[in-house]
Amino acid sequence: MAERLILPGLTTTPGSDWRMKVEEIDRLGIKELALFPTCLGLEERRELYGLLEGTGLENIPHVHLRDDMENWEFDYLIGRYGTQVFNFHPDASSVDMLNRGEYLDRMYIENLTEIDGIFLDCLEKCAGVCLDVSHWEDQGMIQKNKGYDGLENILQKNKIGCCHISAMNDHFTVWPNYITGKKIRYYSNHKLKDLSELDYVGKYVRYLPEIVSIELGNTFAEQLEIKKYLERIIN
Repeated sequence: MAERLILPGLTTTPGSDWRMKVEEIDRLGIKELALFPTCLGLEERRELYGLLEGTGLENIPHVHLRDDMENWEFDYLIGRYGTQVFNFHPDASSVDMLNRGEYLDRMYIENLTEIDGIFLDCLEKCAGVCLDVSHWEDQGMIQKNKGYDGLENILQKNKIGCCHISAMNDHFTVWPNYITGKKIRYYSNHKLKDLSELDYVGKYVRYLPEIVSIELGNTFAEQLEIKKYLERIIN
């Protein structure tokens, strides 16, 4: 495989200052990134798009969808920023994504906390899998969630169109999922403190697709160092 495209991620989860990240784009000369408007309602997304248009950003190859995103947003992101791939969550609220027939060939379903019936049903209709490597390491390898037993076989039989990489800690924390509110035990983390928290990625290099997105709340200045570190592991 050719060298992977490793993208800094503009995340919007709690603790990620997305407006500040927009301000970093021109200062750091960032021309392409992955966009995670996961926690923004429509009006905040409109604000985000407006702020991005005021920068020199050229490409957004990968976008993490929300279930309430409207068709004009797909068209806008594809038309203005050349978005190649979208991913969505395997939960009941996201199944509506499968009704967006004109975009299905760009849409990939994310392995989230386990591989269940919803995931498999969606997989039959969309373009393939968005591999969240930290969830696989956390829920599958460390916590031995049986829902992950078949993931490797699924990845061998389906296209992996994009992926997320987050940090992995050597201890777990319990906190509510920012979408469902359900309390879950996590070793993975959307905030990186030490570059060694990325070393686990080396075990999964053969499964990484052409587009690799950093899903961390760290500043873009920090993410550029993270990108360099990942490039040594991945490419």
